[in-house]
Amino acid sequence: MSIEINNESTIAVDETALQRLAAYALDQLHVHPEAELAIVLVDEGAMEQLHVQWMDEPGPTDVLSFPMDELRPGTEDAVTPAGLLGDIVLCPQVAAAQAETAGHSTLEELLLLTTHGLLHLLGFDHAEPDEEKEMFGLQRDILIGFHMTERSK
Repeated sequence: MSIEINNESTIAVDETALQRLAAYALDQLHVHPEAELAIVLVDEGAMEQLHVQWMDEPGPTDVLSFPMDELRPGTEDAVTPAGLLGDIVLCPQVAAAQAETAGHSTLEELLLLTTHGLLHLLGFDHAEPDEEKEMFGLQRDILIGFHMTERSK
């Protein structure tokens, strides 16, 4: 699994935790071990530019996903083909503000946002209530499983 993390922000982030989470999530979703994923952390100004350019919405956002090969989750019997998953762009400053409101750490928020972005790369969405239920349930299950795995180390 090729998971490249590039922190272009001014905020120090536990990049290895993001990498471990992404690897765990991709394994749980039966994505080919040779699939490629990039995670980029940017400051608010860069995120705002991307948000305006790609979503036509003002201000910085927390996470954006840019799928490449439109890969979908596999199954135990048939993993996803190898390919480029795409890019997840995170904004640690926005994540920090959201974390404070939610009452948890910035790292916890970044892990949640990474999972959320990864699910978007794999075709999940939350525009409709049934889609939201599925995506957010899977997001929760991945995060719980990841934390249990981390604690057992």
